[in-house]
Parts: sequence; structure tokens; C-alpha cells
Amino acid sequence: MANIGTWFARHGAEIVAWRRDLHAHPELAFEEHRTSAFVAERLRDWGLEVHTGIAGTGVVGVLRGTGRPDAPALGLRADMDALPIEEATGASHRSRSPGVMHACGHDGHTAMLLGAARRIVDLVQERGRFAGDVVFIFQPAEENEGGGQRMVEEGLFERFPVRQVFALHNLPGLELGRFVTRPGAMLAGFDTFDIRIEAEGGHAANPADGGDAVVAAAALIMGFQTIVPRQTPASSAALLAVTMISGGTAHNILPDAVTLGGSLRWFERPVIEEIRRRMEAHRQGVATAYGVRITMAYRERYPALVNDIAAMELAARAARRAVGDERVATDIAPVMGSEDFAFMLEHAPGAYLGFGNGPGEGGCLLHNPRYDFNDGALESGVAFWTALVETFFEEAQPAERPEPQR
Repeated sequence: MANIGTWFARHGAEIVAWRRDLHAHPELAFEEHRTSAFVAERLRDWGLEVHTGIAGTGVVGVLRGTGRPDAPALGLRADMDALPIEEATGASHRSRSPGVMHACGHDGHTAMLLGAARRIVDLVQERGRFAGDVVFIFQPAEENEGGGQRMVEEGLFERFPVRQVFALHNLPGLELGRFVTRPGAMLAGFDTFDIRIEAEGGHAANPADGGDAVVAAAALIMGFQTIVPRQTPASSAALLAVTMISGGTAHNILPDAVTLGGSLRWFERPVIEEIRRRMEAHRQGVATAYGVRITMAYRERYPALVNDIAAMELAARAARRAVGDERVATDIAPVMGSEDFAFMLEHAPGAYLGFGNGPGEGGCLLHNPRYDFNDGALESGVAFWTALVETFFEEAQPAERPEPQR
């Protein structure tokens, strides 16, 4: 790989400026209009074929290869959206949008992939085109809104078939220049539920007159808490958390309704299906035992993120090429967080990696008002993306592009 340090010495300040500009102008899910325009303008300036409006504010830039019909194509994805958090960093580039900030580093992810696009265009000008296309995917609405799913549903991989697709996410607390991943399930699936418990309500002195929605809620919560530790195999990692409860208006009134809400995290489809079955059994049992009516709305949000083994190994080789063997680990434990890049991996083989954002100041983590992406990570990110493109096309054998997996 050509010396990224020399190239970054010339262009790094510009990439940092992009990142800080994006940080100062954060936009929420499906509202990334300025960000999309920012990305599209630069991709066009460098001669890429640019497609906008995918999933509303998504952008895809295509660097065309030699045009051979049997050539492989490679997909690279970055997320663009911010979070509804009031920033507390005090940085000169802090958010100018009240109540909105880049507290997850998507400004850095976008800047890194833009930097990589610029770097790869320069390599093509120096050496000639790659055998196949490089597809740069700038995705909206990763934060809890499923923008990746929507891009897939709107035909992302039918319009831009790729042999493999990859994504990165920064990890505060991990040393700068380090990359981590694992084969198979890396991030958990994510589902949510909302429950309404209805009773007659009445005076607290006469609970027998019409059922007690509060006591029924307590019984339901305690029953739910036994499902994972006592009713699923210990080897099957999962979490069930009741995170919201609301009901009642006075000390001497039994409310006529109590609402609950929560989420589940899981890695294996049969496990979550069994958990759902047991949740339903608990719902019915508590309703009968306590003389109340209980309804439950269950929503499947994100599937588990599962790395294709061959793609993960390719990404690890590229990371070692970019930062050295000692800075790459492929044996991290699965993480209970979730990511909608999982939807893309259901339709094309690929892999997801974490990279070091350094220790941070004040112990700030992702989704924290004091978080800021570490500009020192930009160079290693650009180096990885560049090495991945080079490694992919050096190793890939010509073949017909596969139909998107269902």
C-alpha cells in the first residue's frame, strides 16, 4: 500500500475540517439534508457517479472500475445522523443546533469515508482503474430509525450489487489505531415492547372491587425477569429489560391503567422466539390471576449483526496492512449493542469492525453530551478503507455478482 502518511500530511487538515464542519451542523435521522449535500458535492467534484434520495437523505457514490461484466464490486458504508442531545463539550466546533449533537461519531465516520474516497480516486489516477466498482454508501438514520433497512428496501443492492459490504464504528476507550472484530454474531438483535394493563380503578381502600393494575404490573415485571435467567439456556446470551413504567395520579386512587415498556437483546433467532412465547404466557397468566386486561405490542427492530467469516478475515488482513498485526484483534466478545448495518449484512456478505477513538476526556462514552470524535482516528480510518479496497481487488477472482440474499 502506498504511504498513507505522506498523503494524509497533505490532505489531513482538510479531512479534519470536514469532520468539524459536520459536527457543528448535526442533523437527526432522515433530516440529514445539509450533510447529504455536503457529501454529494465532494463526491461529484472527484468524478464519482452520485445517486441521492435513497431512503430520503441517503447518498451513494460509485467509483467505476474497468467495466468488465464479471468484475466484483465492493461496498463501503458510513452513517450520517446525529442524536437529540444538548452538547456539553465546549469545543470550538460544538453543535450550532440546540438539542442536537454528533454524540456517536457519525461525523467522523462520514469524514473518514469521504477521505477514503478522495484517497482512492487519487490512487486510480496514479495506477489506473480497479477491476470492479467501489460503492460508497452514506446512510441516514442509523440511530434507532432503521435507515439501513430502508435503503435495502428501496433497492440498494439491486441498484448497486456488491460482492461484500463493510462498515466501521469508533469505540471510546480503545487505543487509537486499533481495530477489533469477530466472526459470526458481533452485535445483538434489538426488539421493543409496550404493554398496557387495564383495571376498573377506584378507591385504594377497596382493591377487591375492580382489580389492581399496579400490583399486576409488578407481577408481570417480576415474571419477565425470570425468563432469561431461569427459562432459557444459560449458554444463550439475551437480555430482557423493562425500562419504562407509568400509572397513577394520587396516593388513594387505584389507577385504571398502567403502562410498561422495554427492550430485548439477543443473538440467536430461536432464543428470541422462545422468549417471546414465554412473555406471552406470562401476559396471559397475570391477566387471569389478577383480573385485569393486558395488551402487548411487540416490535422487531434490528436483527443481530452477523459477520461473514470470509469477509471478516479479509477486513482483518486489510486492517493489519493499514496499522500492523499487533493492532488488530479478531476475538472480541459479542456486544449487546445493536446496529442497523445488520440489515445490509442480511442481503450481502460483509463485516463490521470497531476502531479506537482513544480514552476520551472525563470518561465520556458514546451518546454522552461530552463526547467528541477524536480527529486523531481519521488517518487510521482512511488507511483502513484504502487498504480494504486494495486488498479486495488484489484477492478477488472475477465472478458473476450474486443475487442479493433473502
